[in-house]
Amino acid sequence: MAVNQMDDVIQRWRTTEDFKPEDHELFLNTGRTCIAQGDSSKLLDFIKEEANQHIVRSMGSGLLPALVNEALRKDRSPAYCQIILNELVQICSVQELLDILLEQVEETDPNAIADTVIVLMPLIQSVLLRMRESKAPGLALALDSLQKQISRLPVPYSHKQEQEDVYGLCRCCTAVLTFVQPFVQEAKNQDTNSVATKLRATLLTFCMNSLREPLLQVQLDRKANTTEISPLRNFATEIMAILAVIQESLPKILFYQPLRGKEDTILVKDACHPNESRACMAYLLFVQLIAIEVFPAVFSPVFVLQCNMEYINLLLSRKDESWILKGLDLYVKCLERVTDCSLPVELLELKPFHEVPQNLIKIMIDCPIQHLVSIDETQIACKSDLCEIKAVLCLRSFVLSFIKRGRSLVVFQLFIEKLNGEAKHKFFRRIMKTSHHAGLESIIIKNIKNQVELCRKSAYQDGWFEGTWLISLLRDTITLPQGHETDLLHGMDRIMESLNLLRYLLIKEREISTGIWIDLCHIAESYTKLLRVCLSMSKSYYGKELKTLREDKKTKAKEFKEASGKRSVQSLIVKTETLGSMPLEAQDKVLQCALITYDLMESLVVRIEDIIEEGQK
Repeated sequence: MAVNQMDDVIQRWRTTEDFKPEDHELFLNTGRTCIAQGDSSKLLDFIKEEANQHIVRSMGSGLLPALVNEALRKDRSPAYCQIILNELVQICSVQELLDILLEQVEETDPNAIADTVIVLMPLIQSVLLRMRESKAPGLALALDSLQKQISRLPVPYSHKQEQEDVYGLCRCCTAVLTFVQPFVQEAKNQDTNSVATKLRATLLTFCMNSLREPLLQVQLDRKANTTEISPLRNFATEIMAILAVIQESLPKILFYQPLRGKEDTILVKDACHPNESRACMAYLLFVQLIAIEVFPAVFSPVFVLQCNMEYINLLLSRKDESWILKGLDLYVKCLERVTDCSLPVELLELKPFHEVPQNLIKIMIDCPIQHLVSIDETQIACKSDLCEIKAVLCLRSFVLSFIKRGRSLVVFQLFIEKLNGEAKHKFFRRIMKTSHHAGLESIIIKNIKNQVELCRKSAYQDGWFEGTWLISLLRDTITLPQGHETDLLHGMDRIMESLNLLRYLLIKEREISTGIWIDLCHIAESYTKLLRVCLSMSKSYYGKELKTLREDKKTKAKEFKEASGKRSVQSLIVKTETLGSMPLEAQDKVLQCALITYDLMESLVVRIEDIIEEGQK
């Protein structure tokens, strides 16, 4: 269209309020042409002219998508586009602006999420600040759309990644805090009207969603040689601060279910309180001590532990390492505040107190390489990059798995120490009946020995680990569940601890009689008699295999090398490793170690028999 014709159209627009569809199309095409050709200054002059304000108010919002795309371009300065955007959000209809801007958020390019939402957030904020009654619903829609996009960004796993912030999560977290601040202040300053009440409800939902994503995946306890403030830790701190500003009680969120139908609370339904969000809040509060200064100190440590067990169980039941490590840390911090030997047996009847130890056991015996971080290979263009990413994630998962296994063992022992005598007695019985893992069973037997030793001290009198209670526990514990078919190497840890416990008890009972000598001798004799049968069979078998292996090595070295995979030794299994897959020298060493282990077991059996014989004399 010629310049003169366009001037005539503009003059006509200035004198009318009724714009036709073709007017909208012409205005948008002209504006987009200016933007595409880099003539945004002309468009800015047109928008700022007073005579054109009603034109812009009626048709200007349609330029937003083109202006946003232009502002995101890296090859041009976005200065004029940014100014135009700021002008439009103050002139055009707020509802039209909000709809268009939120549509832009929804249609964000997956490769430019951070840049897009950071450009859009100030614009959406300006639009929302112009609203009155519809401000809270608009804010809820905006935060929901923004958080959906931000949750798609990868979470940094190291301090270096956090500082580099390649995908922009840290920048987005900082920007969204700036975005919500005016509404937080409004909710704080006008706490009596309905708008402020609705704002607080919206901000609460925002905080709870932020706790679930991304904070539940963030590792806040990293130690870095830097004085720089962690953006993600600052985000966590500010989220907890917002909850305090909007006058939400942390104990009410964590420990008490909201009551439906209450008008004095904005927690209308439990959906506002995802358990994942509560779990993260508990972690920030009790582990990272964020906002702990506003948490009441009136709750007993046992009550805090009991309330947090649901969250601990949730965190430990997932396969994600960051969740598991948070669950372990939260469990430790809750237990550390509890007095030793104080948790009553009634707690073991509660579902979380039953499930959490089971989850700990799964973590302790889990294969460290079993759960790797999944990768969408279609999004990795370079195959070498894919291999490198897989290698890094594999190593990270391997290391974290070993860390979580070590921590879970520490937490498991700490929990045992907090149980009172009756609770320990019941807990030990339960684990011995359900674990089916020799290493774990050896830990329990060792703890039984520690409790017996503690009971024999005059300063500690409990009763659950002496007399008939002790004998009852030993009858269920000092056993070979598979009888004469027991795999001694597989159950070595349990067997060695059982023998050591028997030896210790017999020696102590002989020194200071407590009236259980006869029962103790009966348990020991029954156990060692069956164990001798197992030892005889195992030593005979392994000795024969070792002799055959060595003879073959001397007489048929080459033939054995070719046919070693077909020999009977191939079927011999030691701790789930097949000997036939090992080199011959390794097979030799394994067989020798097995025989040495049997000799050690037999020496303990002989010592126990000697103690019984000496005691009977």
